[in-house]
Amino acid sequence: MTGTIVNKYGNIYIDKEVIEKIASQAAVECYGLVGFGYKSKVNGLVELLKKENMSKGVKVEIEEDKVYIELFVIIQYGTKISVVADNIINRVKYSIEKMTSLKVKQIDINVQGVRVYK
Repeated sequence: MTGTIVNKYGNIYIDKEVIEKIASQAAVECYGLVGFGYKSKVNGLVELLKKENMSKGVKVEIEEDKVYIELFVIIQYGTKISVVADNIINRVKYSIEKMTSLKVKQIDINVQGVRVYK
């Protein structure tokens, strides 16, 4: 599904992949985030995604003009998880709303691991 913005000249359609990329890029800028992960279906282990596949750690649902986002993240060891998650939520919400004019209704953070960041 795509996000739709209606203006006096016509319609603007924003694909969910665009929103996934905006969300992943905004989240990476937050201190305490090591990267994105997803659970492997084969063995159930969490894999750290490489930079070119970061948006696979973001799930986006669009209903009418509202966006629902789920992020699968790996947090830096020694940081306070709740503070890092709050920073990610605020940064992602701001970036998506500013760049797309769509309203973010909900952002869920799934912390899938803690790693020492080098």
